[in-house]
Amino acid sequence: INAECMGNATLIIVEDQIMTKFHRVVPAKLRQCSAVTPAPKVRKAKGEKKERRPVRRHRAVRDIVQEVVGFSPYERRIMELLKVGREKRALRFAKRRLGTHRRAKKKREQLSEVLRQMKSKK
Repeated sequence: INAECMGNATLIIVEDQIMTKFHRVVPAKLRQCSAVTPAPKVRKAKGEKKERRPVRRHRAVRDIVQEVVGFSPYERRIMELLKVGREKRALRFAKRRLGTHRRAKKKREQLSEVLRQMKSKK
């Protein structure tokens, strides 16, 4: 699906078939284009993702900041729950703070890895 905004109307072109001003070549939708109803966005293919920049430098900066500043209060609480063995509770707490299950699992794994490293240093 392809969309073009012409003045106050949006022309939606379905599979390279066009509806013109004077005659209709194929059935297509004509929608009003305004701030309330913006032009329809063209969806990306399922496997298609945006190119990402290298994160090596960003990761190094984050690690240095983590060393200097330490952990935030919610991270310390998650670490305490993990020390006691309440992994499911830690996941629930992280999910509340971070918003999604995937982020919570990632944070829990990250903090459990930090705890493992702290144990191995002792």
